[in-house]
Amino acid sequence: MTAIALQDALITALLGDGTVSALVGSRVYDNAPDKVPYPYITLGPYQEITDDAECIEASEAYQQIDVWTQEAGSQRGCKELSRAVKKALHGADLALSEGAVVLVEVESWSVQADPEEFVSHGIVNVKVLTED
Repeated sequence: MTAIALQDALITALLGDGTVSALVGSRVYDNAPDKVPYPYITLGPYQEITDDAECIEASEAYQQIDVWTQEAGSQRGCKELSRAVKKALHGADLALSEGAVVLVEVESWSVQADPEEFVSHGIVNVKVLTED
């Protein structure tokens, strides 16, 4: 499994989820373009840890999904979108272009105020176990 294959599968899963797409349309990015309208989703930090066993090449991948909303002092929309991302990915059957997904688990999510006025930032932490 490559990090790119997992990234593509996560984006496809998010865009394919009715609740997520109803909230953000097609605004799910690796890196958001300038002046993208709110709300939107970006991929944050990624880490992969080798977890090989006898005769099995495996990895634990950790992908942060960032949720961005802009509301007049409210975090409600960010909480709604973060929860929708969790529901779309937790236990998802992701199809990879190489390798196989064993488990997708949303370990946690949180919402915080962003330094930019009226912007809320949701962080959804996803763990994916894979085999090559």
